[in-house]
Amino acid sequence: MSTDPLTRLRAICLALPEATEQEAWGAPTFRVRKKIFAMFADNHHRDGRVAVWCPAPVGIQQLLVRSDPDTYFVPPYVGVKGWIGIVIEELGDDEMREQIIQSYCMIAPKKLQALVDG
Repeated sequence: MSTDPLTRLRAICLALPEATEQEAWGAPTFRVRKKIFAMFADNHHRDGRVAVWCPAPVGIQQLLVRSDPDTYFVPPYVGVKGWIGIVIEELGDDEMREQIIQSYCMIAPKKLQALVDG
């Protein structure tokens, strides 16, 4: 897979059933049936991170941020709703895919979740 963060993220997200890409707020977002399951953030408000923001199950945000603050962070705006920020370069493709699939399955209808491998 590419080393370009957006290319990596795009390949993972768009491989999921009915996933689409749409620009919003000046950045790529990835959606399933119009609902966002991942957002790309490149140096958002000059924070120095190239990251993906995505929803996480209740309680996971704090666990991840405490266990690995170089990789995970609380993103602005959506962090209060439990979303996590992930520094893309800190995760390999398999780990990134796991995180994205988990977020996708939180948003996607059950019929589409059943089509996801992993």
